[in-house]
Amino acid sequence: QVQLVESGGGLVQAGGSLRPSCVVSGRTFSTTAMGWFRQAPGKEREFVACINWAGIHTAYADSVKGRFTISRDNAKNTVYLQMNSLKPEDTAVYYCAAAARFDLPTYSREYEYWGQGTQVTVSS
Repeated sequence: QVQLVESGGGLVQAGGSLRPSCVVSGRTFSTTAMGWFRQAPGKEREFVACINWAGIHTAYADSVKGRFTISRDNAKNTVYLQMNSLKPEDTAVYYCAAAARFDLPTYSREYEYWGQGTQVTVSS
């Protein structure tokens, strides 16, 4: 059984930083593309960032480019999302997801496994 467990969300003031992480168990993490998505109240889930299995290639939503950085540690089965210069519009539940593929999936339908989400709230 594949499990993804996020942690590291929280409440921060605008301009601050957070670093959510996601630990994966139950499958070979090193051959899995990983992504972060977010969903704000009343809005659809949207793509934030993804990273390929080797951690060499990444992709970002335009809204977070230059502020967020996705990374992974295959030895720890963990993916991270460093979020800097946070804005109130970044407030959402953040989900990590896993896809058994070698490219950079940016659509939620391309991911087979999902975590339970971690709340990020940015106050103005």
